[in-house]
Amino acid sequence: MAKYVALLRGINVGGCNKVAMGDLRALFGKLGFADTVTLLQSGNLVFAGDRRSGAALERLFEAETAKQLGVAADYIVRSAAEWKKIVAGNPFIKEAESDPGHLVVMALKSVPAAGDVELLLGAIQGPESLRCDGQQLYIVYPDGIGRSKLTGTLIERKLKTRGTARNWNTVLKLAALCA
Repeated sequence: MAKYVALLRGINVGGCNKVAMGDLRALFGKLGFADTVTLLQSGNLVFAGDRRSGAALERLFEAETAKQLGVAADYIVRSAAEWKKIVAGNPFIKEAESDPGHLVVMALKSVPAAGDVELLLGAIQGPESLRCDGQQLYIVYPDGIGRSKLTGTLIERKLKTRGTARNWNTVLKLAALCA
């Protein structure tokens, strides 16, 4: 069985799209997945199952979460091997060590076009730094995310794809659960 990381987008935020982590674990069990572990309340799962593409798993989880839990939520799935590459590929090593709470990985549904990444880079108005590597962005928010104009909405609009972000601490905890 292969291990995977699943990230839900937009659940348990501001009282909207409430999903209990126990309900997610139960759903994954009903779908035939094993060893499902959740991390935090923001929709982070590590699970084991037969080898499938991330896109196929995303479609399955999105449909079943809507059907069985009544919540429309995007899933982004990466294999444990892909997650390991995300950790190893971090271009912001110094920031990961000195300020991991302000380093974010945004997992994307699809690979953005190079021209769209350039448009996003041109839209940065503050001290943020960003690197794109395939289906993920590495973003440093030195002054914090809350006041930044580099919002998830802006990123998704410029890149023409959806995504969900996790800070570096969470990224590493998910990697440890995959090990």
